[in-house]
Amino acid sequence: MKVATLRSAVYLLVLFHQGILCSSLALPSSSIDMKPKKFINSADNAVDEFISGLLLQYPNHLRKLANHHVILHSSFATSNKDAHPNKARVSLLSGGGSGHEPSHAGFVGENMLSGAILGGIFASPSVSSILAAIRASTLPSSEGGKGCLLIVKNYTGDRLNFGIACELANAEGRLVKMVVVADDCAIERKKGITGARGVAGTVFVHKAAGGAAGKGMDLDEVTKIAETVSKRVGSLGCALNTVTIPGADKVNDRLSKADDAGEPMMEIGLGIHGEAGKKQCPLMSCDDIAKEMLSIIQTYGREVDSKIVPLYNPSDELIVLVNNLGGTSNFEMSLLTRSLVTQLEAAGCKATRVLVGSFMTSFDMQGASVSILPCTGDITKDVLGLFDASTDAPGWLAADVWNDGESRPSASEIDEVVVEKGAGAAEQLPPVLVKDYSTVVQKVLAQCAQALSDAEPTLTEYDTIVGDGDCGITMQRGAKEVLSRLESKTLRVDNPVNTFADLADAVSASMGGSSGILLELMFRKMSTSLQSVSGDGITPKDMAVAFRNGCEAVSFYGGAQEGSRTMLDAMFPASAAMLAGDGADIPASATAAQKGADATAAMTNAEAGRSNYLSEEVLMGTPDPGAVAVALVLGTLAKAFA
Repeated sequence: MKVATLRSAVYLLVLFHQGILCSSLALPSSSIDMKPKKFINSADNAVDEFISGLLLQYPNHLRKLANHHVILHSSFATSNKDAHPNKARVSLLSGGGSGHEPSHAGFVGENMLSGAILGGIFASPSVSSILAAIRASTLPSSEGGKGCLLIVKNYTGDRLNFGIACELANAEGRLVKMVVVADDCAIERKKGITGARGVAGTVFVHKAAGGAAGKGMDLDEVTKIAETVSKRVGSLGCALNTVTIPGADKVNDRLSKADDAGEPMMEIGLGIHGEAGKKQCPLMSCDDIAKEMLSIIQTYGREVDSKIVPLYNPSDELIVLVNNLGGTSNFEMSLLTRSLVTQLEAAGCKATRVLVGSFMTSFDMQGASVSILPCTGDITKDVLGLFDASTDAPGWLAADVWNDGESRPSASEIDEVVVEKGAGAAEQLPPVLVKDYSTVVQKVLAQCAQALSDAEPTLTEYDTIVGDGDCGITMQRGAKEVLSRLESKTLRVDNPVNTFADLADAVSASMGGSSGILLELMFRKMSTSLQSVSGDGITPKDMAVAFRNGCEAVSFYGGAQEGSRTMLDAMFPASAAMLAGDGADIPASATAAQKGADATAAMTNAEAGRSNYLSEEVLMGTPDPGAVAVALVLGTLAKAFA
């Protein structure tokens, strides 16, 4: 009778509350005439399908409670009451509207939540589902149940529905308590009786209370720890664009408009449902956003002995959570983290635990929040131990704790390994068995480089038709650099190993673009190939093998092959001819290169480079400029040896 009477009373409260809930979740009307794009089948079934997807990801870890949108840890699947987890530890439940994932189902795990109750999209879960979750996770005291703590964010609907379920469960003989988290620093303290909203700082309460429950503390002790953390944490959000919920007809554009000066707008202090924040302002830099957020949090402070004091003080140890509200890139999250932590530590604080990622989101909101927990006073080392307790909750991202030293170990850079030019090569380079190598190579290099430089107009003309027009200029830059280094005697001609290494350096420093990179790769491969030559020394055949290895390196790293309408169409035939003559038949190699370059004019399909974008009509009749450059160099080389 007592329970039935209580049910009747609370039913009236639920009906009354539903009106409050509808009005409190009304989203801003500003929107643009564009249908939102979401990965969704139907908004009506979205929560069911989300739960199905979650269970597919964690088949051993999570279970759904029949007939309800409730996720429980798999340990509650037992039908043996003696093995029920609540006989060993206090159960922890939390929940709220869907759309804040991984909150709260992602935090179900050892040393965190026992279960999570999922409401509709941005809507409080029903009393019946909350009560069902309590019953499934919490035994009556008469059966040895250790009790249950409900961790609730401070929203009217959540407070009422969880509160009703709490009282109903207590009437059934289940020991249940509730902690309300109100960590949002955006709402003025004197603004009505609703109070601050519960936002991402709630996750801190999950973690500390979960650690306490996992350690076997009783319900009163777990509740005290949860209350301690909830009273000390402060949070604030910001966004560049607000949220559009699944099923909405139009995109929410409340932050899409510019100010009178044409500057894009952002918002400080908005809620996790897209509720308007503390203020809108022109978009600020990352450092300025961090400064503004920290100032508001610090000014809001916390209550101590009926007085408002700053949330944290210089020299305080802090836990900092930088929370992705759903649509912010990891790159930007790291930038904001740097700005926040740098400014906190410049003020004398020490952020020993920095957590960054998606903890409590708002679908696709392009924003972030920061939650700060000072580890002073009641937040003792023992409480920090609970916070650091390991968990298998899938949504939890453990902090890399920094405890010792004046600076983080990560602030100390690993010294770069500096290799002096020539170091790493064999102490004794292979002897050169090519007659008059130094004299000949200096002469030949100068002639080839000059010919390549003079050919700039022709190469540019070809590349203007079948490329982006820069081949001639790029080749000329490389050729001039080689000539300059020959003149200054900084290009070594004593040994082919050194010559090709220096040619690689020259083109790397001057050419740029993909052609420069590919030629650098070729020369470097030729150098390393010759460095490992066995036998009496480097012969013309070894030079031919090195050229072939260089061509293959260009193909491997660049991805093109002979027939792709690139410089390789001249290189590969030239290397084959050079190998056939044991490196001595340079004219045959030059002839093969020219034939290969000419053949590219008839190729109507380019598989690499800028030419890949062009039609058959554009390509037909114009040779590949890279292949022409290769043929030109080998032709000049042949004339020098004639």
